[in-house]
Amino acid sequence: MEVKATVVLAKGRDEAVRRFHPWVFSGAIHHINGKPEDGDIVEVTDINGRYLGTGHACHGSIAVKLFHFGPDKPGADFLASKLRGCLLLRKDTGFYGNKKSNAYRLVFSEGDGLPGLVVDYYNGIAVIQAHSTGMYLMRNEIADALNQIYGNSLKAVYDKSSEALGKSGSHSAGDGFLTGQAENIEILENGHRFLIDFVDGQKTGFFLDQRDNRALLGRYSKGKNVLNTFCYTGGFSIYALAAGARRVTSLDSSRKAMDALQQNLVINGFSDQQHESIVDDAKSYLSNMPDDFEVVVLDPPAFAKRHADRHRAIQGYRFINAAAMRKIKPGGLLFTFSCSQAVDRNMFTSMAMSAALEARRNVQIVHQMGHSADHPVSVFHPEGEYLKGLVLRVE
Repeated sequence: MEVKATVVLAKGRDEAVRRFHPWVFSGAIHHINGKPEDGDIVEVTDINGRYLGTGHACHGSIAVKLFHFGPDKPGADFLASKLRGCLLLRKDTGFYGNKKSNAYRLVFSEGDGLPGLVVDYYNGIAVIQAHSTGMYLMRNEIADALNQIYGNSLKAVYDKSSEALGKSGSHSAGDGFLTGQAENIEILENGHRFLIDFVDGQKTGFFLDQRDNRALLGRYSKGKNVLNTFCYTGGFSIYALAAGARRVTSLDSSRKAMDALQQNLVINGFSDQQHESIVDDAKSYLSNMPDDFEVVVLDPPAFAKRHADRHRAIQGYRFINAAAMRKIKPGGLLFTFSCSQAVDRNMFTSMAMSAALEARRNVQIVHQMGHSADHPVSVFHPEGEYLKGLVLRVE
């Protein structure tokens, strides 16, 4: 890999890197030897020139995202070695080679030591999503390394970086196949069937991070009347129906998502007699929802993309949770989530308390949830935890 510049940290400002934190903030830099562009590979040293790590130059307060730490510099097989390590973790945690589940997250950005990169594996298709210009510029090398570690079992590698990069990237990203070709495919997750639209669907096509939480919902759904809001393509709904829910109502504002949900219902053998689809705004529906639901799922999109949005986000979470708490049947369970990284677990729990006070209902925390094990969080980068969830019993 071609190194374009050397970033020299100020005296006393190298401790975070020595503790393996992958971000170098602009305020820690003493000077830069060279003029790196956004996405260029750079080396980071201390004030005395001792090598600390290698990463991608970034525009913004985070000046470098490190994907390798010293004392040795990355070798020619760096990417393949990293991805083999990622695959080994998925083997050890039961995701790879699982006959009942053939989809998982292979690379989870900083959690797997590759900041700015997400790779999801869907039954022989790898979908990569670069969240930094540096990883986008390495997309072909990433595809080659994926083919190297998977061999003939990998049918295609699809790049879906354009939405993730957005206006933040300095290079124009266009989605498309990097190797191979494939149509939208079907996966298994814990034995349940889902059609994956990795081209036009949200994110990489499916929300793999909720796998364990969908299974937990199934434990509580038998014989229950279940409402799944912000349902997207119906992951929670399928699990509830498969577990024997008396009836499931799925709500989303997207007609396209509802059409995909209908396909998932059909391939899993469920009928319209067991399920109702509603296309509506969740806030509007929750404010006037029936009072006979025994299980309610609130899984909204991120309400806060930045720390500056946290107050508004908390207000939004409190509104929908209070509305659900007012109407859920006594003894009912509320599965509530936030995927806003800027809202931490303590803030989310405090929000739930405020919502319960507003709804004037007694509420107990039954479970605390997060993302599944294929979304590991580095102990050196706790900021990587983003999904928070609570199962609340509402008396």
